[in-house]
Amino acid sequence: MGAAMPKGPTKRRPETLARLLDAALQMFAAKGFHAATIEEICERAGFTRGAFYSNFASKDELFFALFDQRTGRIVERVAAAVDELTGTDDPLGGLVAKLSLDEQDQLWHLVSAEFTLYAARNAKAAEVLTAHDERLRAELSGLLQRLLADAGRTPSVDLDLLTRLVVAIREGGMAQSLVEPDRLPAGRLEQVFLPLILRAASTPQAILPK
Repeated sequence: MGAAMPKGPTKRRPETLARLLDAALQMFAAKGFHAATIEEICERAGFTRGAFYSNFASKDELFFALFDQRTGRIVERVAAAVDELTGTDDPLGGLVAKLSLDEQDQLWHLVSAEFTLYAARNAKAAEVLTAHDERLRAELSGLLQRLLADAGRTPSVDLDLLTRLVVAIREGGMAQSLVEPDRLPAGRLEQVFLPLILRAASTPQAILPK
């Protein structure tokens, strides 16, 4: 009798994951993290519960896979924007214009905001969310430092705190825009205030004599 084939991801697994994550984003945003069931997510993705449990142990685990996917794309967009702005006259002012919000961003905000409230009441979820948030902030902090350096500026406050403030403005602005889209267009708060805040929270680098 021949040796058993080793178990591992098949060619179809990335497609399965992608469809489950897309279905989860849609269902969590439409019905809420707790109200959306595993059955509904699988039905929307076109799979059985078996496909879910071959990839995830729980809805929490599914959320964090979705978190990594969505925030990974955010980091990619910010990194691309920072690269494009390198050497321009106003990299701080140009950043927000290159990070316009789309429908997927709005859906993700609905999901992540609800899960954050859930984590505030659940110590285990909070611990895992904190670890994921820290990794995201570390990447964003590095990009923010690059942007400031290209603008000839140095942070005058703790860089992690500054990154937290940038994230808070973006998320808070999006929350208000979802409720009052006609009075506060998406991205408006960032457009007006982020360049001002980044300049206020940094100082010009000393120019060394030639």
